[in-house]
Amino acid sequence: MLFNSTCEAYDNPVSFFYNKTGKPISPNWRTHDFIVVGLGLPICVFIILANMLVIVAIIINRQFHFPIYYLLGNMAAADLFAGISYLYLVFHTGPWTIGLTIKEWFIRGALINMSLTASVVNLLAVAVERHQTIFTMQLHSTMTRRRVVMLIVTIWLVAVVMGLVPTMGWNCVCDLSTCCMVAPLYSRSFLVSWAILNLMAFFIMVAVYTHIFIYVRRRSRVMSPHTDQPSNNQTVISLMKTMSMILGAFVICWTPGLVILLLDGLSCSECQVLKYEKYCLVLAECNSLVNPIIYSFQDEDMRTTYKRILCFPWRRMRQHEGPSGIRFEPVKTGAPSEKNSNNSTSLEPSSPQSLLSL
Repeated sequence: MLFNSTCEAYDNPVSFFYNKTGKPISPNWRTHDFIVVGLGLPICVFIILANMLVIVAIIINRQFHFPIYYLLGNMAAADLFAGISYLYLVFHTGPWTIGLTIKEWFIRGALINMSLTASVVNLLAVAVERHQTIFTMQLHSTMTRRRVVMLIVTIWLVAVVMGLVPTMGWNCVCDLSTCCMVAPLYSRSFLVSWAILNLMAFFIMVAVYTHIFIYVRRRSRVMSPHTDQPSNNQTVISLMKTMSMILGAFVICWTPGLVILLLDGLSCSECQVLKYEKYCLVLAECNSLVNPIIYSFQDEDMRTTYKRILCFPWRRMRQHEGPSGIRFEPVKTGAPSEKNSNNSTSLEPSSPQSLLSL
């Protein structure tokens, strides 16, 4: 490992740091330990299965070989990794924590940090891609495969760096006075920084989707007097619902955990962060389960592909996809081409789902 292993405290067991910060590890199973494991296991299973379904659907259906679906598949991979990481955590928590070495403890923390960071950054990348697509009035963005690959690599580089930062020295192993209670081997300053970075990503997403909403609403008002078709208002309503689902899920799943980290990092001794921290972690992990529902199940083509996958063992795979609000041209061999015919300057009512679907 890269963190400092020369200081005297390094030779102490993990329980030493837990006792030092006021978070003693009980060798016996307590009620909240059973609750966390009981809730965590089924959540992990659903996260893994749901995101595997998304990834397989994108791989086998050539209609999804476009930038937004590449990002969607990468987000599903990040959420899948989050489910596996949390599954590892579930089997190394509670009384099982006593048997961990310092290296194993940091590996456990790094997996969680990397997976959750990758998931959040992916959410931000999808928001930016949707902003670009809607403002250029296209079905798909004009990003090349090379740019998409570079973006995906950048996302994972950020996640890996954030996961390894504590092992590279930003911890409290050799400075016990800076240890926090939620993660007793982490420095309080690291927790505060990590929470602030995630809050910044949240506010950026709020700004991006708010900008999209304002643009679409203004565009609808301009086009309403010149069209007899009433679907512009429906487009605005659909956008409001989509934006509310995205931001609402993020706020509900992440805000409690981020608040706990900030309070712990700021040394709030009266906040009882240990009483709620495990439940907040489970809630934050639920965001990796909600993401496939929000970003995938809104697309009827995606749902049809899911049915093909799930029904494959019992019936022949259907030859044609069912109708949906998103229309694709037949994909030829080689790099998929963009649908330039959709570069309209107005909100056409025939494709509101294509503008809003994720």
